[in-house]
Amino acid sequence: MTEPLYIVIAPDSFKESLSSSGVAQAIADGIKTVAPDATLVQMPMADGGEGTVEAIAGSTGAPLQTLDTVNALGEPIRAAWIMLHDNTAIIEMASAAGLEQITEDKRDIRRASTYGLGQLVSAALDQGARRIVLGLGGSATNDAGTGLLSALGIRFLDKAGKPLEQGPAALYELAQIDLSGLDPRVSQIEWLIASDVNNPLCGDHGASAIFGPQKGANAEDVPFLDAALSHFADLTAQATGQDVRNQPGAGAAGGLGFAALAYLKATFKPGVEVVAEYAGLDAHIQKADLVITGEGRLDAQTLRGKTIAGIAALTQKHQVPLIALAGSLHEDFAKVYDGGITAAFSLPGGPMSLKDTMQQTRQLLMQRSRDIIAVFLAGRRARQT
Repeated sequence: MTEPLYIVIAPDSFKESLSSSGVAQAIADGIKTVAPDATLVQMPMADGGEGTVEAIAGSTGAPLQTLDTVNALGEPIRAAWIMLHDNTAIIEMASAAGLEQITEDKRDIRRASTYGLGQLVSAALDQGARRIVLGLGGSATNDAGTGLLSALGIRFLDKAGKPLEQGPAALYELAQIDLSGLDPRVSQIEWLIASDVNNPLCGDHGASAIFGPQKGANAEDVPFLDAALSHFADLTAQATGQDVRNQPGAGAAGGLGFAALAYLKATFKPGVEVVAEYAGLDAHIQKADLVITGEGRLDAQTLRGKTIAGIAALTQKHQVPLIALAGSLHEDFAKVYDGGITAAFSLPGGPMSLKDTMQQTRQLLMQRSRDIIAVFLAGRRARQT
């Protein structure tokens, strides 16, 4: 008698279509139509950006907590986070300072601030957090974490001793960094940054030049912002006695990585590894017959530090086949086969607009998953005859 399949479903989100948990459920529903006896382990994934809190909450059973705070432009927003049983708080930047929260016509990178994220951190400290994991993906900001630091009590002052406005543009007027009001609990916390970005703070490979345009920065904004962050780094070196602007990860999330290094003494770890560790993904893959993952777009960049890269590393380790589903396949997608993906499939079965694909993501995921498992089962039966 053939043993039932053991399938691990570990997708990323399909942005603006389905969350990672929604993608996992759609894949599971498709599989059940042809393999009702299969053991399906749904493990929604993330890389430190959107969905990180949801993914870890789903794996650990930790209840979501919410806080009324502000987004990157200071507008009211409700953000979610979780506290684990060991007093580890999981907080994602995207929930309080995310790019997707702000419509394209309203984005203003010169004013965008991480202050709301700092309020989330303060709430975690108030609840007794002993370890804080910050997911840095999906940010709308380029303020080098000054908003977060302000929420934690650091004062950024101009020549007249007045507090600066929020956002990186004001950093040009920075004359003094007052650390006297920094929440003393900050130094008692173990800080872990979930991010796969290793860029420095400034320069051609820095936060402003590489990530600024994605957040609305134009050709004039980039050198302006880069100079503002460089000035902040100069004064930070004076205030803290060390210069970390060129350390790997300093440019993550618009320079929040710099603040984490200089002021929080944080350590960095790839986001997908953090999520996978809490989910126990390695142990489940070790027992699996097949792993199915997915993301909105599959291309040659997919295996460079993204969620699927971490999953592929584990499937290769345990020699388990890995199938990837994507809303679209770039012309160079075949390069992912060199990184451990067994096969990749796009959701549309024929010509389909992006809009239609996004609207029908759930149905298309179910169809593709059903077809993949039908073929997988047929091959399994053929090998056993």
